[in-house]
Amino acid sequence: MATPWSAPLWMKDKNSFVGGKLQTKYYGVYAKYFVKYIQQMKAEGITIDAITPQNEPLHGGNNPSMEMSALEQTDFIKNHLGPAFKTANITTKIIAYDHNCDNPNYPKTILADAAAYAFVDGSAFHLYAGDISALSEVYTAYPARNIYFTEQFTASTGDFGGDLKWHLKNVIIGSMRNWSKNALEWNLANNAAFEPHTAGGCTTCKGALTINSGESFQRNVAYYIIAHASKFVPAGSVRIGSNINGSLQNVAFLTPSGSKVLLVENDGSGSVNFNIKFDGKWITTSLDAGAVGTYTWK
Repeated sequence: MATPWSAPLWMKDKNSFVGGKLQTKYYGVYAKYFVKYIQQMKAEGITIDAITPQNEPLHGGNNPSMEMSALEQTDFIKNHLGPAFKTANITTKIIAYDHNCDNPNYPKTILADAAAYAFVDGSAFHLYAGDISALSEVYTAYPARNIYFTEQFTASTGDFGGDLKWHLKNVIIGSMRNWSKNALEWNLANNAAFEPHTAGGCTTCKGALTINSGESFQRNVAYYIIAHASKFVPAGSVRIGSNINGSLQNVAFLTPSGSKVLLVENDGSGSVNFNIKFDGKWITTSLDAGAVGTYTWK
């Protein structure tokens, strides 16, 4: 998935990479940028499966960043980006929004437009504001369109146990129980000073890996957040039913090979003994407070 943080300055209504908007007279030109980008990446052997028109379109304070309202994104998609992809025979998915769960009306506005709806594969979310249930709100309104969770970071100032607990509950389990087809953490890797980043960029965003001098590296909390799912839930898996019992947040999957996978996070303050029951058989296990377990069986 690819997402831009800003259009080139000459297309914007201010001479700055921080904030500003895409001038409407350049909508068509910018759509061609997307087409050329996807074509050139393909020429390098890299297939771009999906794009979002703008990263965090309601946040103009990043360097870089660009603001784009729901109506502006609707116009851009239906009158420029979608038709440009169609003309160039590009099948890359167009995913709307790509911002926080506190504004589900943004993607709903786009999907409510029939012309834009025809080009949009789904909606993408972050969780720096709002509640993860917003994903279900959009899915319920437009069940034929996909839901994606595309960003959440862990900070150098965070606590390993607290971050593991919160992210498993919300980003992994929470997004999947609310119809998301994926879960992405920000970001893959950086150095011990949390670099590189742009001037004014995040100075505390911790990668899943810290790359040290030479060949040494260390695994951070985001690595384990993702590993609890990615190691056991391959592409093509589908979510199956599982009940929330007390403090035990969980989500279950059926993999393409027929294995069952259950992710459980104990969100309570004490250790909990519990049963895992499937097809008339069960086992008893336990998790300490804040602990996470991934269970698999055939």
